[in-house]
Amino acid sequence: FRPFRLLSVSVWPFRKQQYYTETILWLFQFQDEVDPITTARVTSKHQRNLSFCSLQHLSPEEAVEENFILNSIAWPETPPLLPPRSINDTSDPAHSSFIILPNEGGGQWIIGDRLEVRITMFDHHGHSKKYGGDVLTARLHSPALDAGVAGQVLDHLNGTYSVVFPLLWEGSAQVEVSVTLVHPSEAVAVLHRLIYDQPDRIAYNALFRSGSVNETTICGICMRPTQHPLCDYTDVRTGEPWFCYKPKTLSCDHRITHTAGPKLYCLSCFRGVNLKVFIGASGPAQVTVLSKKEGKSKLELTLTNLYVSGAAGYYYKGVWQSLRDTPVHQFNTTSAITECLRHKEIHMYGDSTVRQWFEYLLKVQPDLHQFDLHNPAQSGPLLALDYKNNIKVTFRCHGPPIRFTVSSSEMRYIANELDGVAGGANTVIIFGIWAHYGTFPIEIYIRRLMTIRKAVLRLLARAPDTLVIIRTPNPKSSHGFEEFSASDWYSIQQDRVLRTIFKGINVHLVDAWEMTLAHWLPHNTHPEPPIIKNMMNVKLSYICSGNSN
Repeated sequence: FRPFRLLSVSVWPFRKQQYYTETILWLFQFQDEVDPITTARVTSKHQRNLSFCSLQHLSPEEAVEENFILNSIAWPETPPLLPPRSINDTSDPAHSSFIILPNEGGGQWIIGDRLEVRITMFDHHGHSKKYGGDVLTARLHSPALDAGVAGQVLDHLNGTYSVVFPLLWEGSAQVEVSVTLVHPSEAVAVLHRLIYDQPDRIAYNALFRSGSVNETTICGICMRPTQHPLCDYTDVRTGEPWFCYKPKTLSCDHRITHTAGPKLYCLSCFRGVNLKVFIGASGPAQVTVLSKKEGKSKLELTLTNLYVSGAAGYYYKGVWQSLRDTPVHQFNTTSAITECLRHKEIHMYGDSTVRQWFEYLLKVQPDLHQFDLHNPAQSGPLLALDYKNNIKVTFRCHGPPIRFTVSSSEMRYIANELDGVAGGANTVIIFGIWAHYGTFPIEIYIRRLMTIRKAVLRLLARAPDTLVIIRTPNPKSSHGFEEFSASDWYSIQQDRVLRTIFKGINVHLVDAWEMTLAHWLPHNTHPEPPIIKNMMNVKLSYICSGNSN
């Protein structure tokens, strides 16, 4: 194992072995001795190091599907940088710019028109980039109207990018374009290597106890070969792998608690250089949008350009308006939410971003009382009941890998939990699983979702009226652990994988990605309350589209 040699890193000894891991900081200030593979290309050939990661067995059909998914999320190639490597050779948001292209029809901008933006990337020397692969996000917004919509970025693979927005909100309003460089293209190769060379960079521990004897060992899916014997905790029903080093004196049966070990934190990640930095406009960054054209409805104009833009929805006056399947209704009162959930049994599974929904319901529903089951608030299981209205809400965290403290007896996989649900017209299943997978090879995430999909299909086969809602990943903050171990680039990959795996199945998505990206509040793993309120409106609209204000 060869550590990376970079500047301005914090080193955290998260293994009891005699080595330390040094974090990659987006290809900044490379030294000549850095291994050339650090800047390897990211291609669709999937030359990935999975030698010490345990993966579930795939059927031939599943193997074909996995390969298709890997090809569909393959990132554009980035040519390797030649020594001496320098941040000056990477994409620079300060030199880069965007421009709003003229209206295709000429003249003024009208509701229903399509606004296109062209982004041109330059490095720190001021040289134009000749290849793509930068991680960019874009948003069109009107602060005065609390309105916003996310743009879809098209990579032309030559250093330029296009973003298309539908002009959606009524009335004369000035709209502004915001473009953000999430990561330079050169960083993606580093992130790719980090996730395949160091998938064990986050520690997971198990506490073993017998009488007065306590022992703690390292656990994970990706266990480097050692002379230490392993305890195999692979789930017998799903085949999900999980291992711990065997304690010196106790047996594998004495495991009582799963915990997360230390993480790597970055003390100086060059914020403001090329990590989530706005790109300026080379001309006006605003346009004025007038009312709709005579003779054409807003719906006709919107649907025409929605096909091109691909937007899932938009905010107007702080309220999320869906441009897909189910219209979003506003559940602004306790009585409206109660009426929607009456006689419902709602089971939530996943990470803390799903638990956030459970906690939101407790805050807005005074008749929904949480029962103290003497379980950790992070992991659950949690239970809330409204006896009067016959409402039951539960939450349970997903199985490992998970960075919560969980009793070993309460570590359950979502697929197994779904197999224990009878289902029916009054049953709602909600799950979201992504935030704890950003440090692992994407194949592990793909196979976990495939396992959950099988359970969803079994549930819908025995109880077709069961409502299944899936929360997608969302953009995160750019602080500490999130910057390199749970980068938005990983979340983008996870989002694409999730949508592909559940495509064509009778499930509903809450598009947390666009609902966070289109909003003006700062990104966070746990979005701010106004965003959560809109997510809850989407969820409740799936459950009961007619009962709202």
